[in-house]
Amino acid sequence: MAVIFDALMTILLTAMDVLPIVLFIFGFQTIVLRKPLPHFKRLLAGLGFVIIGLGLFLIGLELALFPLGREMAAQLTSPGALMGSVGDWHAYLWVYFFALAIGFATTIAEPALLAVSMKAHDVSGGAISVWGLRVAVALGVAVGVALGTYRIITGLPLQNFIIVGYVIVVVQTIWAPKLIVPLAYDSGGVTTSTVTVPLITALGLGLAETIPGRSPLLDGFGLVAFASLFPIIAVLSYAQLTEYKEKRDAKRRKNIEEES
Repeated sequence: MAVIFDALMTILLTAMDVLPIVLFIFGFQTIVLRKPLPHFKRLLAGLGFVIIGLGLFLIGLELALFPLGREMAAQLTSPGALMGSVGDWHAYLWVYFFALAIGFATTIAEPALLAVSMKAHDVSGGAISVWGLRVAVALGVAVGVALGTYRIITGLPLQNFIIVGYVIVVVQTIWAPKLIVPLAYDSGGVTTSTVTVPLITALGLGLAETIPGRSPLLDGFGLVAFASLFPIIAVLSYAQLTEYKEKRDAKRRKNIEEES
């Protein structure tokens, strides 16, 4: 009964959070635009599904994902899983490998990234590959999450990593193909969505709670920042490598034509 009561309270609180947005949209439609809402019954049904879905999602976070993240972090940092002494960053190789794998897997499964990749493919006339963009972003998130776990384990300042990362982004932006720059910047945002954020946040908090000398508040957060930054670097690098390959192939074809 307690679980059912908590679930109903979570859905009720979710409805209260969504209510201001609904009132604004309905009020703008009726007062400013002065037009009736099309498919009113379908909108109400969809709104109900959204509230129930968000409520169940929050319940799943509390009951499954966050405890799972803490449990994974505890097991990966247990003495039996370490490859050295506690506090030595070399001893946590399994943590880095797991962070790479979970970052890549969650990003590939991210529905927001799939939607953006398909739109980019359509708008570019097929020049941007759906899978190419998804894999590039997923690799960026994987490296970012792994580096973020390294920061938590070593206790190094978060701002140093972020500053260096954005300096790299600025330099890449200067030399990257201009058409890919806005998409690369958006790719950093779409990765931090419903699938990726809960898992990597739980992993970060779990690591900070299990590693001696780390604070969950100071060290547990920050993985989302890495997951947002490194996909930008990855997509810009993907575009630069693609452009370099195209120029090299064009030069090779030109040389062959000249020789023949």
